[in-house]
Amino acid sequence: MFPGASADRETAEYVVVGAPLDVSTTFQPGARFGPDRIRRFARTYDDYDARTGRRFSDLSVHDHGDVRAWDDAAAYLEYLEGVATDAVRDDAVPLLLGGEHTITAAGAFATEPDVFVCLDAHLDLRAEYDGNPLSHATVTRRILDGIASDRADGVADEAIVLGARTGSEEEWDRANESDVTVVPPEEVADWTPDFGDESVYLSVDIDGADPAFAPGTGTMEPFGLSPREMRDVVRAVAPSVTGFDVVEVNDRDDGQAAALGGKLLREFVFSHADAN
Repeated sequence: MFPGASADRETAEYVVVGAPLDVSTTFQPGARFGPDRIRRFARTYDDYDARTGRRFSDLSVHDHGDVRAWDDAAAYLEYLEGVATDAVRDDAVPLLLGGEHTITAAGAFATEPDVFVCLDAHLDLRAEYDGNPLSHATVTRRILDGIASDRADGVADEAIVLGARTGSEEEWDRANESDVTVVPPEEVADWTPDFGDESVYLSVDIDGADPAFAPGTGTMEPFGLSPREMRDVVRAVAPSVTGFDVVEVNDRDDGQAAALGGKLLREFVFSHADAN
């Protein structure tokens, strides 16, 4: 159980769902261990948050546990979307713990946001990777453009990728279209969200952080964000968010990535609850 996530499912306002999918990781596998590591390294955090004056254990968070992953990514995402949709129908915010970034498609399709916001080193705008259209490298493209074999239409009208610093030529071409905004790492600190009444899905790919801070991830990319910069984005975006995830944490470090992921999830819950 995520520490402090002690609410009953029937009364929960936030539902943690572990999604240990790890089938398309292209460099360092181990994202299947992410949900458990995030829970484990969050154990040391105090229940009380001085900034908001709230206790995490008082914020109606329930931990659903893990949705066991299998090799058929399309079938798994459909099932995971159903779990997240159940939370949405009960007026709760789904909080997914990855697992590879592919799982974000399930959270986004369940919550149907107007805007998809992602902290990420990579654009994830490929149409396919190694012939696979359902991959951690294609997830933002899927959310915008849909899945040809299933949903021809995407779910979000706009994507904002914060901290991106690498991508293929095809991805940068797609990023130049009007429905994508890329904020490079050096500009993230000055970025100010303005969503109005639009709903947002917020995804935190832990590789958005510089690998000096979070080496436990599948595809490290230097020159990234600091933990404080990521925290400030989470706090700023949280009031508009209907679904949230932390993904791409693996077991290839001493807990730095998991500790950051768990702390950002808590920052999201505190900020969302404080604003709503």
